[in-house]
Amino acid sequence: MADDCTTWNDDGPLLLYVGTHTGEEKGDGIYRFRFTPESGALSPAGVVEGVENPMFLTIHPNRHALYAVSENNEIGGKDGGVVTAFAMDDSTGDLQLLNRKSSGAPSPCHVIVDPQKKNVLVANYGRGSVMALPIESDGRLGDASCFLLHEGPAFDSGRQDGPHAHSVTCDSAGRFVFVADLGLDRIFVYRYDAEAGRLFPHDVPEVPVAPGAGPRHVALHSTQRFAYVINELDSTVTGFSFDAGEGTLQEIQTITTLPDEFSEENWPAEVLIHPSGRFLYGSNRGHDSIAIFAIDEQTGRLTTVARRSVGGENPRHFVIDPKGRYLLAANQDSDSIMVFAIDPETGDLVPTGEKVFVPSPVCCKFLEIAGS
Repeated sequence: MADDCTTWNDDGPLLLYVGTHTGEEKGDGIYRFRFTPESGALSPAGVVEGVENPMFLTIHPNRHALYAVSENNEIGGKDGGVVTAFAMDDSTGDLQLLNRKSSGAPSPCHVIVDPQKKNVLVANYGRGSVMALPIESDGRLGDASCFLLHEGPAFDSGRQDGPHAHSVTCDSAGRFVFVADLGLDRIFVYRYDAEAGRLFPHDVPEVPVAPGAGPRHVALHSTQRFAYVINELDSTVTGFSFDAGEGTLQEIQTITTLPDEFSEENWPAEVLIHPSGRFLYGSNRGHDSIAIFAIDEQTGRLTTVARRSVGGENPRHFVIDPKGRYLLAANQDSDSIMVFAIDPETGDLVPTGEKVFVPSPVCCKFLEIAGS
């Protein structure tokens, strides 16, 4: 199962959920659109208001719950952001609030459901930490079963003034968890006990990237042979060979997301692998583009295919539909989602002309509708 999409069947229409940055002249909460794969068209289907800054979303594989993290600094007067659970109607996509839990630290920025469907795992940017929250039978969240703080020396006094966990990723078997820490230039590796909801430092607990790189998000290849991290601060992607049995990463390549002639500021954000396993995509904020790479199926090495404009500003996030026919880019600073067709042979992107208004979009997730 791809982290960015929960599927029901191969041919049905899709729902697209969009988390937004809320507040004055910004979004109202979690927006929902109906997406037609045959044409690539998007149409509004509702909004759940009253959710403050739902900056990252994930959908339970049973299609009955959605979880959102809010980049707040406190909940109920206590230090920490918010993790919100919603019940989901898998035929209409309607969301109903179940409960909220503290993330235990400020600014939670990434959330997933583990492959065993036992726990929600959260990365907290503020102070750099990872936590597990058990999922109850009705989709509600229980109290945290594990909370771990990262430690390590700061690289500089800016974005890398200390630990800043930016994403949490599981292997497909749910044995290992990888947490990219932008502040420490490390990928923390944990052994994972889903039944207990506990994380334990692996035998080799940290994998470094280049000093000043700022690792942000991690994508694991469907073959479980390769892993890729997009680095926000030096505009690169680092590829690793992955031993799924041992849970180890070995660097094989680092490649830029930018053209040589571009010298302005840029901050990559999301990284995804095409469902075919043949292409990798990364978003550039500054250059405002999607960098497209071909993946060598034998070595895992990347070759640049192209860099295509997203037709807007600050592509914070993007998603690929389950069949790999379309890429949808969420342009936070131009309040839009742009739809691109994917060339199945080259992986290149072609604008379809479809564009919808969404105030300050920061995360998108697909769901196929039950019974369609």
